[in-house]
Amino acid sequence: MGLISYFYALILILLNTGNMGLFSKNDAPAKEITQQSIYEFKMPSIRGKEIDFADYKGKVLLIVNTASKCGFTPQFKGLEELYQKYKDQGLQIVGFPCNQFAKQDPGSNEEIHSFCQLNYGVSFQMMSKIDVNGENEADIYTFLKANAETDKNKPIKWNFSKFLISKDGSKILRYGSMKKPENMAKDIEKMLAE
Repeated sequence: MGLISYFYALILILLNTGNMGLFSKNDAPAKEITQQSIYEFKMPSIRGKEIDFADYKGKVLLIVNTASKCGFTPQFKGLEELYQKYKDQGLQIVGFPCNQFAKQDPGSNEEIHSFCQLNYGVSFQMMSKIDVNGENEADIYTFLKANAETDKNKPIKWNFSKFLISKDGSKILRYGSMKKPENMAKDIEKMLAE
């Protein structure tokens, strides 16, 4: 087997197995969930306190899967700026650390919490680390993917994917990692005004 053939075979193996430390396994069948509303979820924060999403009723909610060692990690700065600008008008941001994409958030909850505060001054709600795709996917992500207006039931592609949820929870907009937080301001303002 020539060197080129060897590398071609290796790439095919990596792509077909889906979870070799580089990619998230995305081919698991969709899970059934019982929650009919974002407000039915209760999950642990990064500090271990239970967060009841019912407390977010009447707020515009931005949910993001985060990572501390990613090319998109500087988006923490933009997210915090959005939070500071709009929190008094009713915006809440919730970050979910995730280590599924190239293992870019390997730290403990405490290490992630310290990193976010020291490097980006994050004051919005950070949650306990979760999976956003696959066998151990958190139910809240199954719900978000199933109810988003675009890319319905499609796997999360990378860190810093975003879901923007209206005040009554009836509308969920989905954005990829490339969408910078500052470029979401118009959509946020529109939802805040509704």
